[in-house]
Amino acid sequence: MAGKRKRGEGTVRLRKDGRWEGRVVVGYDEAGNPKTKNVLAKTKKECVEKLEQLKEQCDGRRPTQVRPDMPFGVWMDYWYQNFSKPRLRPTTQLGYEGWIYNHLIPGLGSIQLNRLTQADLQQFFRTMKESGRKSNAEKRGKGMADRSVRSCHAVCQMALDRAVEEKLIHGNPAAGCRLPPIKGREMQVLTQEEMRRFLIQAKAEGMYELFLLDLTTGMRRGELLALRWDDLDFATGKLRIDKQVCPVGGKLIISEPKTKAANRTIILPPAMLEVLAEYKKGIFSDLMFPSRVKPEQPIDPGYVRKRLQVILKRAGCKSVRFHDLRHTFATMSLENGMDVKTLSTIIGHVSSATTLNTYTHITDEMRRKAAVNIDQGIAGVEVVTAGEEEKSICSEPEFTPVQPARRRPGTGYLKQIGENLWEGRYSPIWPDGKKHSRNVYGHTEAECEEKLAELILQMKAEIAALRSGASTEYPDGISPKKKAIAAYLREHPGVTNKGMIARELGMDRTTVQRYYDEVRAELRGEESPAPQT
Repeated sequence: MAGKRKRGEGTVRLRKDGRWEGRVVVGYDEAGNPKTKNVLAKTKKECVEKLEQLKEQCDGRRPTQVRPDMPFGVWMDYWYQNFSKPRLRPTTQLGYEGWIYNHLIPGLGSIQLNRLTQADLQQFFRTMKESGRKSNAEKRGKGMADRSVRSCHAVCQMALDRAVEEKLIHGNPAAGCRLPPIKGREMQVLTQEEMRRFLIQAKAEGMYELFLLDLTTGMRRGELLALRWDDLDFATGKLRIDKQVCPVGGKLIISEPKTKAANRTIILPPAMLEVLAEYKKGIFSDLMFPSRVKPEQPIDPGYVRKRLQVILKRAGCKSVRFHDLRHTFATMSLENGMDVKTLSTIIGHVSSATTLNTYTHITDEMRRKAAVNIDQGIAGVEVVTAGEEEKSICSEPEFTPVQPARRRPGTGYLKQIGENLWEGRYSPIWPDGKKHSRNVYGHTEAECEEKLAELILQMKAEIAALRSGASTEYPDGISPKKKAIAAYLREHPGVTNKGMIARELGMDRTTVQRYYDEVRAELRGEESPAPQT
């Protein structure tokens, strides 16, 4: 009698019609019933071979049979793919996958689900804390941060909670684990003087409107960068916030906000609306803050983070995170009398309790100051007025922004080509995928800078018209310098002195020499009559 095939190898049998049939389980439905596939062959040998091929094809996508004695690593993968991943934002998915596939499965994956103990988990988390870092160990040390250990535990606990619900295990072994204590991140805010210098420097860097809007609203970075012009009603000042930018896998994804409370509408003050209205004149994109290189895409959050640190350093301010600008807005709002509930709505917190817990130290300080003022008032002690405080702030010395050594992207190129002659150039990539350049000239740097700014606006408008379909005329690819020389020689055919031509056109002599012979030859061709046929 032939031996019984091992579990998972499938079955092979001879049918009544004389053919051999091979059958293998390829998955399980929601009720736990097996799903199978079969193959047919004339001989047993051929049937076994076909069955092996079928198993190889199905192994990569066969669902897991859920059972109490399954490996913990298999359960973690099953739980994440079927219960957790579908409801997570892309950025959150990356975090979960890191904890599961880089830590939990390699560390505990071989243990049976129903034999996983609290001691196993406790030892694993202790190892993470002491030597669990997978990368940058030389720079940051071997141990994981307390917050990372707690995050990994949270993912593990959710997966095991689901196992309890599915009646695979009786209790959650992760529930009683001792974890590193919660350490709140130090909140830093900019002072009034620091904000003043910061915004002056941001204006010199071409990022004034972005940072001013954030300090005016307290928006999260992703929310700010996802804004479109149709989100803002200039007539009412209402700004709709209902999306955010997330970097995922090297690409920028626009997704839903962090929470339901993050879907909100706020009112911008008139001064901010005036700044944005003027700023919009130079933006030819549906996005409020588009990339200078690719206007159809938002600015990369990583680029904004780096520019923030550069601007802070040049302005002589302390180093703060982008999120600390949000804290700065909240602090100023509370100190200027805004109630907690209103603030909670503006910044998109789930509840006022979240706002109170986040800014407890601020509200406590406000109460302390109020008590001091009351005591001073009762005692007849002179209290410093708000006007005097403002006067002291305004008396700060004037700040001169640091001029960057390199021009920022999207502002063109400027150089001095003669003693009293400057050249500006802008070379964007047009919708046809080609780079077309144009030049302007001025007798001073300021004059050339002004002409260059006008040129950039003009070219951006042309590019926007091409993208929208309002125009189909692309640049001919001919150098503007060559065009100017040709036009001059048409009007003055007798002039041959290249230095004179250069002076008349405001170019350097080298440029005229480069195009002179070519232009002359083309002009002679224009003058020649067409050949008779």
